[in-house]
Amino acid sequence: MSCGEPHETDCSEVLDHLYEFLDHEMPEGDCTKFEVHFEECSPCLEKYGLEQAVKKLVKRCCGQDDVPTDLRSKVMGRIELIRAGETVPEQDVALGDDAGRPAATAE
Repeated sequence: MSCGEPHETDCSEVLDHLYEFLDHEMPEGDCTKFEVHFEECSPCLEKYGLEQAVKKLVKRCCGQDDVPTDLRSKVMGRIELIRAGETVPEQDVALGDDAGRPAATAE
């Protein structure tokens, strides 16, 4: 996504690292670049606001639940694979570690 306007920090970079910004997991200098970008770019600001609202909603609805340690480890492992440019096979995502069993479904 791009708004079509030139910015010091490209829209794609901002959107690729939006959750790092939301989670306060980036260096202060990068945060400043993103804040400047949001002041200049209303489409990215809108996306930021939407993701921030979703994050608050999830926290309000699920914030009291403890995340199982093994689930957190699996999610973080997949995030690291994606950041490293590796792909996670669709089957792996749908089936988890139990390759022979179907994924759980909501009732």
